[in-house]
Amino acid sequence: MLLRSCWKSRHKNSSGPAPCWIRPGLAALLWLCVTQLGCGSGAVGETKSVVQKDAEFDVTYNDTVTSENQTIYAFNHTVSRNKTEGVRVSVDVLSQGLESPILFVVRQKQAVLSFQVPLILRGLYQRKYPYNHVGRTLCQPPTRAASETQYFFVDVSTLSSQGTNYQLRVSRVESFTLQTDKKFSFTASPSQPQYFKYVFPDGVDTVIVKVNSDMNFPCSVMSIQDIQCPVYDLDNNVAFIGMYQTMTKKGAITVQRKDFPSNSFYVVVVVKTEDEACGGPLRFYPLRPDELIDAGNRSKVIDVVVSPAIDSNVYVMGMLFCLGIFFTFYLLTFLVACLENKRMNKKRELFQNPADMSPAETGKTPASPYEYGSFADNGSTLSSDAITDSATSTDNNYGYLGQEPFKRRPILNHLHHIAIRIERSLDSVGRSRQESLSSVEEDDYDTLDDINSDKNIVRTKKFLCVSDLARKDKRVLSKKYQIYFWNIATIAVFYALPVIQLVITYQTVVNVTGNQDICYYNFLCAHPLGALSAFNNILSNLGYVMLGLLFLLIVLKRDIVHNRALVRNELNALECGIPKHFGLFYAMGTALMMEGLLSACYHVCPNYTNFQFDTSFMYMIAGLCMLKLYQKRHPDINASAYTAYACLAAVIFFSVLGVVFGKGNTVFWIIFSVIHILATLLLSTQLYYMGRWRLDSGVLRRMVYIIYTDCIRQCSGPMYIDRMVLLVMGNIVNWSLAAYGLIERPNDFASYLLAIAICNLLLYFAFYIIMKLRSGERIQCLALVCILFTAVVWGFALYFFFQGLSTWQKTPAESREHNRDCILLSFFDDHDIWHFLSSIAMFGSFLVLLTMDDDLDTVQRDKIYVF
Repeated sequence: MLLRSCWKSRHKNSSGPAPCWIRPGLAALLWLCVTQLGCGSGAVGETKSVVQKDAEFDVTYNDTVTSENQTIYAFNHTVSRNKTEGVRVSVDVLSQGLESPILFVVRQKQAVLSFQVPLILRGLYQRKYPYNHVGRTLCQPPTRAASETQYFFVDVSTLSSQGTNYQLRVSRVESFTLQTDKKFSFTASPSQPQYFKYVFPDGVDTVIVKVNSDMNFPCSVMSIQDIQCPVYDLDNNVAFIGMYQTMTKKGAITVQRKDFPSNSFYVVVVVKTEDEACGGPLRFYPLRPDELIDAGNRSKVIDVVVSPAIDSNVYVMGMLFCLGIFFTFYLLTFLVACLENKRMNKKRELFQNPADMSPAETGKTPASPYEYGSFADNGSTLSSDAITDSATSTDNNYGYLGQEPFKRRPILNHLHHIAIRIERSLDSVGRSRQESLSSVEEDDYDTLDDINSDKNIVRTKKFLCVSDLARKDKRVLSKKYQIYFWNIATIAVFYALPVIQLVITYQTVVNVTGNQDICYYNFLCAHPLGALSAFNNILSNLGYVMLGLLFLLIVLKRDIVHNRALVRNELNALECGIPKHFGLFYAMGTALMMEGLLSACYHVCPNYTNFQFDTSFMYMIAGLCMLKLYQKRHPDINASAYTAYACLAAVIFFSVLGVVFGKGNTVFWIIFSVIHILATLLLSTQLYYMGRWRLDSGVLRRMVYIIYTDCIRQCSGPMYIDRMVLLVMGNIVNWSLAAYGLIERPNDFASYLLAIAICNLLLYFAFYIIMKLRSGERIQCLALVCILFTAVVWGFALYFFFQGLSTWQKTPAESREHNRDCILLSFFDDHDIWHFLSSIAMFGSFLVLLTMDDDLDTVQRDKIYVF
């Protein structure tokens, strides 16, 4: 009786049993009756009309609802197991200034969807945006039957006493199931989200969902969700499940079959109420907390296409290609080493003619007595300079010796006799050095006890030779420079372990939350493997590791050859050429390998918080290369490993500060620019005076005195003109970079800092090459080939680097506008090619540093100029 008193139906079935909708909807009607009409609660005399209508698809229903009446629209449709048909409910409220919103409740077999109109969506700072037109797609529960008729009901009610006009339309969604490689266009808005279904075809395990639009704004969100109800398709809940990312013009998500047991998923597109998440402008702050703000037209036309991703064969081809490129360098290095050994063996055979063989035994007859006469008599009195010069000229006429051995062979015999005498005289020295090698302690490093009295005189000469700055014990210097390698190896271990742990955590967070905005991938070419989202960006860093290891092997080979020459007390190894210290080369090779490892870690989840992983060892590589260039001709006064790494640590410290606090912070840029300029001045003074100056309380007085005596009292030019030219150019470059940073204040502080290091390295390298040629030295063929090859590769590498496939200086949505498709083997993108080419270019640059002074190996050190 209670239910009957609350129910006055205006439509009754003409015949037959009660309609089927009464049974599933009985509980809901009873709840509405009890809660809204107050039945059984003493609400005597209050009645509410509940009208049920049999409704049809694609028909617009115009009606009025008040607190006194409620309308229920009954729909039925056939659901097939092999075909999914989308159903969409669209509602418009025609009345203005409503007291209360209209509540729409859609009841299905296994789901309930409810929303109010006007729909109120919130933005930042509790802004409220009303929408009078709402469109929602109904979730389609799966069915086990081949074909089944399902009913659903749309209940319309309100608490407003005034009549509210509305329009209701229920329609079938065309192309609700997306087809592979077929573009589908639709329109979405904050109150009218859209979603579509995709089913994996047979033989396809991975697809990439691409969403595009010609409009930057309004900002939108694309989401990939499993086939389940409810579907989260509003701005305030789209991030609850699945994978999602914000987008302006482009969006792409790679989806794998293994993540969806039903072999299908929903592609959900939601337009946000505000554009701040995509880098757009932020609306004004509301004057009143409950003020409703007109959002305007926020409709967006969007295209979606689902394409198959690459298969396992492409993965294999990509890995084989990557390995093949870098193993080619191993093969080329092996061939060059074999040719070099063959050349050296031929050269050694020419110089090593047995002393007890007569001209008759060799089959040669001397052309004139001169060859055994006066030259033989003076052979025992030749100085080491003459020996070196003779050896040099002999080496330069190597091809000539092969053509006319008859004329040159006796001279070589006498050179061989002289070399034997010198070797015997130096044998005791070599033994004493080998015996005392174990006695070198760390306390002995950087000492000049034997020449302290003339250190200032030697280092302040107008024209310096390498012999003037290579006076320390070679054993001590070797130990000193080996510390570079051991220190960087220790730094690498302590730095890499927490980095690896952190990026694994990043990747786990991305996989668990589904938030694709955490990492700045090139989503159009991000190929997952296991838990990794962009395996191709990680694989392409393999070149740094492999070529770094190859460089270490090359350095080791040279180190062994040089040590054997020292054991044999060869004059060229002892007294000629640039002093051979390989510790910095070992450190450079290790740094290159670590750059590859840390760059791979950065690309596990690239973003602004871990960009320092990708740049830290770049700073170290640039610093070590400059130190190596300086060490070549200044071995005694080069910085120690502790000082060098302390300075590099300061650079990385400022890099972190700049990334965290430098964006638009004027105070930070002023402080950094002042420190940059002061450091440039101090380093310039250190280099100009070769360390023979003191930073104390009297430094200002000495500066004034020098200015007065050299500039005012008498106008005299600088004593060290070459050094002054380099330092003036360096100061101009660094002051210009400091001014640029202070004026422009670039957002990417880490790259700005790296640009400073690279500019200084290139300037010093160019100066070194120019001064080398100006001093009459030459660049051998191998070094010249390395220079030209490296310059070309650097040019191509920088071209791909500046393509800019993503940038964490912008929002994730804006960064995706720069995304591009793969360009190599359908597996590697532009940034991967940058990794390939830059690793090859760095390897070539290291080879240039290693071989550029090979022409001096037979030149005495007192004839090699310092610049």
